[in-house]
Formats: sequence, structure tokens, C-alpha cells
Amino acid sequence: MAHYQRIGDVPPKRHTQHRAEDGTLYFEELMGEEGFSSDSSLLYHRHLPSAVVEARAWDLPDQATTPNHPLVPRHLTLHDLFPGDDWTSVDAVTGRRLVLGNGDVRISYAVCGAPSPLYRNGIGDECVYVESGTALVETVFGALEVGQGDYVILPRATTHRWVPTGRDPLRVYAIEANSHITPPKRYLSRFGQLLEHAPYCERDLRTPSAPLLADAGTEGPVEVFIKHRGPGANGLAGTVHVVPQHPFDVVGWDGCLYPYVFNIADFEPITGRVHQPPPVHQVFEGHNFVICNFVPRKVDYHPLSIPVPYYHSNVDSDEVMFYVGGDYEARKGSGIGPGSISLHPGGHAHGPQPGAYERSIGVESFDELAVMVDTFRPLELGEGGLACDDGVYVTSWVRNDTSTDASTDTSNGGGAS
Repeated sequence: MAHYQRIGDVPPKRHTQHRAEDGTLYFEELMGEEGFSSDSSLLYHRHLPSAVVEARAWDLPDQATTPNHPLVPRHLTLHDLFPGDDWTSVDAVTGRRLVLGNGDVRISYAVCGAPSPLYRNGIGDECVYVESGTALVETVFGALEVGQGDYVILPRATTHRWVPTGRDPLRVYAIEANSHITPPKRYLSRFGQLLEHAPYCERDLRTPSAPLLADAGTEGPVEVFIKHRGPGANGLAGTVHVVPQHPFDVVGWDGCLYPYVFNIADFEPITGRVHQPPPVHQVFEGHNFVICNFVPRKVDYHPLSIPVPYYHSNVDSDEVMFYVGGDYEARKGSGIGPGSISLHPGGHAHGPQPGAYERSIGVESFDELAVMVDTFRPLELGEGGLACDDGVYVTSWVRNDTSTDASTDTSNGGGAS
């Protein structure tokens, strides 16, 4: 995110001596993308950031995937993955269950009640959507308070941990990239500023406000869990580094690379006289995938408009909709509701359930909330996706043909589904 920030104690000139009041020299770390050729930040540590006293293997949660074959659309019920009180001892890192994935992106889900270990994703950026609950995300850059509707963007290799802060479970939907995750390029000037036509701007972003030094004096070794390339399933592996001092020892930093938070309620929807295609709902992008969100909004105002989406075949992409709030009467009979994922694979024609097309005529607004990920390589099912597949969604357009209730259906349940 090319939006300069300066937090804490930094020297007036980069790559020069920076000392504490007692004369101790701080250690400067450049955290940068694409070698030395893209966005970066400089962090000033009290201790050597490269020191490791021990290393051991970390057995990652199951990362194996199964092809979606035979090719069918699917309905995945994520809330069934953590029944009862199973979430109380789960954390937002080691407790993730892989739902869908390919060589570019992995989508996981967790319901959490316990603090996570210190964690660093060495493969790509993470975009974690908070479905419900609250947490403090402590990072080497500072802390971020997060809650319902927040997207948390964590750059690759950012050391951080998730600490739930409320009595209710923390539900997180983790989108892990093999690349960087950024605002769409068409929203940005050539210098990186969000443009006037973008559906959000820099004022909507929340960033760390101060260094996080609460644990800087921790004595003894500290463990950091690292996800990286390796010999495991789908080329992924895990390692635990034991470091001599706590990594949250940064006294200050500046630059254009850092974690930040954007709340879905601050997304300003783009609408038109006739139905707008999903790119108007885009919020972020990574290599070979995009992230969109569908928010409450006024809909098409052409006198002959049909507000629900036209039936469509995504010949170049798989479409994943995560339904997180609002009214999904247009999916009545399919079983889809809050906590559901619909997977519509490339080449399959899909759209609203039977009857919704006609019932939407004259509707002026949709009350819905959903996060969509479109991938440009086929998605496979992780163990979590296999465990919560309802097994019957493929026939829902047939089963719903005579079972919908035209008197209650006033919304669509997704501008792309």
C-alpha cells in the first residue's frame, strides 16, 4: 500500500546511526517487496532481527486438496466445521481448516477462542475477513483492533499474532495468497494514490498508531511459526524458529509497506440503471485472483431493469461467494444462508434460483453482505471444504422450481451468483 506512514522513533536520515538514549545502537531492517524494487518499510529493532537459537519442523494443518471432479457447483456450510464449544481452544493460525485452494490462493476458515502463536507467512500476503467477534492483531509494526466486517491485510513475512478479545467466538475467513494483495490497479494513480472513482480511500484505512513494545523485555526464547515453501502437501511446509528476544521490539518504522484494516461498511457501492457486473464490487486483487464484496445498496433503476444478475458462465474463473449477512430469500430452497460458501466453477452457467429473476422486478434495494473470490485457475477442495459440502447444491435450480415463495422474496443474495 503506497501510502507513507511514520510511526515511533526513526532517525532523520535512513541507513544512518540510530541510537537509544544510553548510546545503544538500534538495528535497521528493510522489509521490502520485489527485492529492492517496490514498496518497503524500514524498522528499527532493539535486538538483532535475524537471531535464531533453534529451529524445528511445524506440521501444518492439512493442506492437501482434491480436484472438483466431476465438475459441479457446491454449497459449503462453514459454520458446521466448528460445532458446539470446539472453538474455545482453537486459534486463528494453527486452527485454520483449508476449504478451497489452488496454486495462487488458499481459502481457510476458523472459529477461535484462544490466542495464536507468533506467526509469519513467508509465501504471500494474507487478507483475513472477520465474520464476527473481536480481536487484537499484534504485529511487529504495532497493534490493530479488529472486529466484525474488517478486512485485515498482512504483508508477506509480517510477524504477528491474533488475540481474541471478546466472549463471543472470533470467526475468520482467511485468504492466503502466493503473491501480494493490493487495491485494484484501476483504482490507483501511477503514484499509488486511490483515485476519485475508487469505492474507498486512504481515510477509510486503519493502520498501527504506535510501536508495540509491551513484550520487548520478555526474557528467554520465543517461538515464531513460519509457513513457507517446502516438501509438504501442495509444496507447503512449516518451521518454528526459536528467537532469543521477543520480535515486537521495534521502536519506530516508516515506509509504504505495513498491515492495515479496511471495514466492509466503508465500501461505497457503484450502481447503474441496469445490472452492473462483478468488477464494480472489487475491493482487492492478487496474482490470478480478485476479491469483491457485495454490500447493502440501491439497485438498477432502468424502468425495465431486472435487478438480480443475469445467468452467466465464468469460462475463465471459479467464483466463490461467502455469505456473511443480510437477506438471502432469493436462495430459498438451496440451503444457502450466513456462513455458507457457494462455489460456481468455470464453465458452469449459474445465477439466481428459479423464480427470483421475475420476483426481483421492481425491487429498489438489496440488503446483503458477501465476500467473493474469483480465481483464474480452477479451485480444488481442502479437507474443510470436503467436510462441509452439502452434496445436493448441484440440483438446487431444479428442486427450487416449484418451492419458492414469491410473496417473501425481495432480494437476490449476491450480485454475481
